[in-house]
Amino acid sequence: MSEETGIDDEAMNLASGVAAFEAKEFRRAWQLLQPLADRGQLDAMYRCAIMMQNGLGVIERPKVAAQMMRQAAEQGYGLAQHSLAVMYLYGEAVEQDSLEAIKWFELAGEGGLAGSWTTLGMVFKEGVGIEVDEERARAYYAKAGFDASDFA
Repeated sequence: MSEETGIDDEAMNLASGVAAFEAKEFRRAWQLLQPLADRGQLDAMYRCAIMMQNGLGVIERPKVAAQMMRQAAEQGYGLAQHSLAVMYLYGEAVEQDSLEAIKWFELAGEGGLAGSWTTLGMVFKEGVGIEVDEERARAYYAKAGFDASDFA
């Protein structure tokens, strides 16, 4: 813990790493977040996985990125659940699997990410990797807080 601020070093490194990530200073973000990810900090794991998946400030390592994203998702981190679902939906760093994508989108939605419900609505409305199902699409849009008639 820093005596001057009363904030522990891990929280400071996380905040600085997130700020660097958001500023697209990926090498600096990696330096700050990777040690935290190794210790199981979920937001750090999520952001490091994104950097590894896309080669942002580090060597692109999609398989390792998928493993790290899954670890954070399995521990209930909603953004990682949503991102893992996208990976499965489009076959990015993992084998394409629409049912696995739906599972992770639903978990993220149940955890409070309305965007996951919206994405599921789009998946079923447009038939992304699955059969079109307008009724299910409307149900997911409704879960996201939209008037289902807007998407008829």
